[in-house]
Amino acid sequence: MTAPGDERFDEWAAWFKCLADPTRLRILHHVSGLDEPATVGEIVDGLGLTQSNVSHHLRILGQQGFVLMTTEGVRTLVTANPLCMVELPDAAAAIMQRDRKR
Repeated sequence: MTAPGDERFDEWAAWFKCLADPTRLRILHHVSGLDEPATVGEIVDGLGLTQSNVSHHLRILGQQGFVLMTTEGVRTLVTANPLCMVELPDAAAAIMQRDRKR
């Protein structure tokens, strides 16, 4: 297995730093379990957090690509990025020098 370039390690470090916050993990877990996009207000209601807190953490999750956000009028719709189900485990496998196909 060839070593990833420094830019990949930098990207992965940013992913893990993003996920190191329990509130962001709660939000990602909540959104991932939904069958349809959620509004910020629905996430606030579902988790009992403040709107400003949810918006702050969604911004960080969005910057790292863990959630996708689209605007519909005054509402922001949030979905979990399905690519994370592939890319995050692949990153862990590369870091640990493991072939995921084993």
